[in-house]
Amino acid sequence: MDYTIEFSLEFEKSFKKLKKKDKTLFTKIQKKLIDIVENPDHYKPLRNVLAGYRRIQFGHFVVIYKIQGNIVRIISLDHHDKAY
Repeated sequence: MDYTIEFSLEFEKSFKKLKKKDKTLFTKIQKKLIDIVENPDHYKPLRNVLAGYRRIQFGHFVVIYKIQGNIVRIISLDHHDKAY
């Protein structure tokens, strides 16, 4: 199944800030976004209030996304303490 990717405004703002602060983490996340589009079910599903969402953790940062049909919506990129 072919997936398309959509970014929330919150994610885009965080991603732009990260590009200025930490280039290596920015590059890692960029590569993982490609992996998400190719195989979105691979990463950890969340539970309770965030049921239906999935996450990828990069050190202290977390990317949260949701699969809706053939669209992968990237919701947020935030520090682990603030993400949940």
